[in-house]
Amino acid sequence: MARDNATFRRVSPIATGAAALSDRAKTATADAMVRKSPLDDPENAAFAWARYRRLMRLMMGITLGVVILALAVLYKRVDDVSPHFFIATALGIGFSMLLMSALMGLVFLSSGTGHDASVDNSLDGLDEEDDGDPDHGAGGRRR
Repeated sequence: MARDNATFRRVSPIATGAAALSDRAKTATADAMVRKSPLDDPENAAFAWARYRRLMRLMMGITLGVVILALAVLYKRVDDVSPHFFIATALGIGFSMLLMSALMGLVFLSSGTGHDASVDNSLDGLDEEDDGDPDHGAGGRRR
């Protein structure tokens, strides 16, 4: 049984949404993405990543201290538990703290270098085309 490719062709929602944008909105979006980030400068990027690595080394030391302290407190207060309890506790605390510090470090890196300020999330050009008609589609809003 042969299938006709045109019958079963799937249309990507991304492609459909991009086709729905007007030329003016596409131009406004392209202009907004052209701004240079301060991280594009190799000297600024090297400084920022060095600061991030320094923060991560500090957080690794703090994490090790907290894990050792938590294991010592558990060892003194809890009687007769499996070694797996201590392993799971150490891995859980360690992984959680390192993940949180890595993500917050990236937020600090982005904010501290001015990378956040270089992004333009303005969608004002798209709102001008909205006529408020509910039959216009998903863009029509009631006010």
